[in-house]
Amino acid sequence: MDILFYGFIVFVFAAAVLGIEGAWLWWAGAHGAAAQRVARRLQLMSGTQGRSGERISILKQRRYSRQEFLDRLLHRIETAHRIDRLLLQSGMRWTVGQFLFATCAAGAAGAFLALRWPLPLLVRVAICLACAAVPLLHVRRARVRRLLRIEEQLPDAADFIARALRAGHAFSNVLQIVGNELAEPLSGEFRIAREEINYGVPMGEALLGMAARIPLTDLRYLIIAVLIQRETGGNLAEILGNISHIIRARLKLAAQVRVLSAEGRMSAWILGLLPFVVGGMLVLVNPDYVSMLWLDPTGVKLLWVAGAMLAVGVVWIRRVIHIHI
Repeated sequence: MDILFYGFIVFVFAAAVLGIEGAWLWWAGAHGAAAQRVARRLQLMSGTQGRSGERISILKQRRYSRQEFLDRLLHRIETAHRIDRLLLQSGMRWTVGQFLFATCAAGAAGAFLALRWPLPLLVRVAICLACAAVPLLHVRRARVRRLLRIEEQLPDAADFIARALRAGHAFSNVLQIVGNELAEPLSGEFRIAREEINYGVPMGEALLGMAARIPLTDLRYLIIAVLIQRETGGNLAEILGNISHIIRARLKLAAQVRVLSAEGRMSAWILGLLPFVVGGMLVLVNPDYVSMLWLDPTGVKLLWVAGAMLAVGVVWIRRVIHIHI
């Protein structure tokens, strides 16, 4: 009986592993990078535009909202331009109006939750602000992840461009080849630059626009090298090869720094979140016991002192573990 039971467990485990692996192979074959690359090539061979025209627009000014009145109003606000630049760099398809609506909705949800608990006014305001900041944090996280992925793709893109130039292709054709052959999200940016050139935008302005959409120092080096070569001449393929080598060396050094500072980052997260997690659990388990911190004047002073010390500690740890390369 025991042998049958353990055999059944082994077979169930094997079936689960095979099922997960089969699902992963199906997803990779249908939606993975290789499948997307094949689909893009089939679209190009069939003559359809595909994804190359998704973000291209002949409009000189981006729309901030679908509502005409709100769009004109937002274009007059400087903060809306910064939000639009952040959304553009993150690769998200939100408009400024949609971002502001999400922020207001998250703030309203935070206010609804804060009003259900007997908390002091400052804590309620902090909860509302924290909930309202969730869309901004989401967009900034998407921006960081996208820029990191583009930064990892830059050495291969520089080598690809150098090989295409050595093969005799013109630089304008190289942009189209890179946009068709490389993976997202860098290939999409090269397609946008190529389409802008087709619309009549000068090549220098199109490349500088790509640098504005992707605020990476390595990409600016690459674009500056291309612009200087177009004015003064020289071996652009060799220059791009040297830039690729420099980018790879810097990425390798950055990876070593991240490994060495991983313990410090983990300590910062634990020490920064531990007071809030413990405080939230105490509020849920025994609110009368914790309420002395904001009902008693001495408890309020202790909260201010603890908050100041926590802020100083977080800033100090961040300065220690943040190493600029």
